[in-house]
Amino acid sequence: MTILEAINARHSVRAYKDEPLTDEVVKALEEKITELNRDGHLHMQLILNEPKAFQGILAKYGKFRGVKNYIVVAGRKADDLDERAGYYGEHLVLLAQALGLNTCWVGLSYSKVPGTYILEEGETIACYIAIGYGETQGVAHKVKTAEQVSSVSDDTPSWFRKGVEAALLAPTAVNQQKFYFNYVPEVSKNGGHADSTGDSRPLVQARKGFSLIGYTKMDLGIAKCHFEIGAGKDNFEWA
Repeated sequence: MTILEAINARHSVRAYKDEPLTDEVVKALEEKITELNRDGHLHMQLILNEPKAFQGILAKYGKFRGVKNYIVVAGRKADDLDERAGYYGEHLVLLAQALGLNTCWVGLSYSKVPGTYILEEGETIACYIAIGYGETQGVAHKVKTAEQVSSVSDDTPSWFRKGVEAALLAPTAVNQQKFYFNYVPEVSKNGGHADSTGDSRPLVQARKGFSLIGYTKMDLGIAKCHFEIGAGKDNFEWA
């Protein structure tokens, strides 16, 4: 399964089989975690065969069942921690899907079990990600239109629409999709208009909306991950 195929196949799954992750899968996840932690300045950790984090009242309220493996997404406290957690965590989620696993982002419905993870000085937990072999593959949810979440039009390039369509498949808290992508054409790398040398790439502005539920920064990071994959990272620069 390619990463683009994983975007289309991935749905949130809350109930898991009593089936351990294979050694090959664990190795692939651990290697990716090391890479993403380095690139994103995070401290994500894969926790295996530990059921207590998803046995509390909150987990039952969230309808989680059989979760024994999960990823603790942590990092140093910073204004952009949630967005980085979403962006780099979703890269890991999509790899898991490509490896035949299922996942679910978890903001509140878990318990912190002492001794199962390590936090360095100044670090905090942003969220958990449940991971394993799902009882089902999950179901698709209704999504907004590309026009509702972006400036897509007949005048924007096809890659921009593809990016927006991929972003619409990104998981967000209670499916709120409070993000917006704006296409800014022909802006040079030095911030001015395109010149005769052709030294230019379009910019894309990504911004979060308002939500009483919260998690919009994390949702934006997840959506930006999907947008990049759908649009092709070489076609634009982030504003």
